[in-house]
Amino acid sequence: MATITIACPEIVSQTEWQQARDKLLVKEKAAMKASDALAAERRRLPMVRIEKDYVFEGPQGKVKLVDLFEGRSQLALYHFMFAEGVSGWPEAGCPGCSLVIDNIGYPEHFNVRDLSFAIVSRGPLANLEAYKKRMGWNYPWYSSEGTTFNEDFGVTTPQGETFRLSFFLKNGDDIFQTYYTTNRGAEVLLSNFALLDMAPYGRQEDWEDSPSGWPQSKPYIWWRRHDEHETQKEQSCNTCC
Repeated sequence: MATITIACPEIVSQTEWQQARDKLLVKEKAAMKASDALAAERRRLPMVRIEKDYVFEGPQGKVKLVDLFEGRSQLALYHFMFAEGVSGWPEAGCPGCSLVIDNIGYPEHFNVRDLSFAIVSRGPLANLEAYKKRMGWNYPWYSSEGTTFNEDFGVTTPQGETFRLSFFLKNGDDIFQTYYTTNRGAEVLLSNFALLDMAPYGRQEDWEDSPSGWPQSKPYIWWRRHDEHETQKEQSCNTCC
């Protein structure tokens, strides 16, 4: 038998392992049902009409909020931190927000359910376009520079920039906000976290409840843009997260 030289789970028989797995499965199913029930409540939230006629700058010129729907009735909008004071400014956007966008996937998979996706940032359009090209993203990205959009939606504050995921519904000529989430609520977009949460060592961050000896580090220090993992040592991006 190979010698175990690092911290790892207890070694048991196949039968014992399956019993432990089946016991956890009961809790996993309960958590899934609780998540389904929460989503049902979310679908029953009231909504609020958007009264301002916001105008953004896009690759093809000025567009309005209604244009971000791209002819669909639902819009998921990610408020991406790309502004003065955010890590990487002015050439790059927030590493944490970049991690989120990397995880979105092909939009066709939610377009087919009448949902569009767009990104909005306060930075100048030229900066957004250059960074978008560097990252290899194809999602529509608009600048809210010179508008009150960021302030109105609570992502530009006296304390600095923050991020948010907002949802809107278009009904006739009216646009309504139906939901938003931020902080750990946006983790639903992060498939890399979902994979890590199922792996033996988890995310390896020191807030996690893991057995003694498990590898762990401070949160955020391993987050970076996907083209920087081989070139940067671990460093905190607390200025953006």
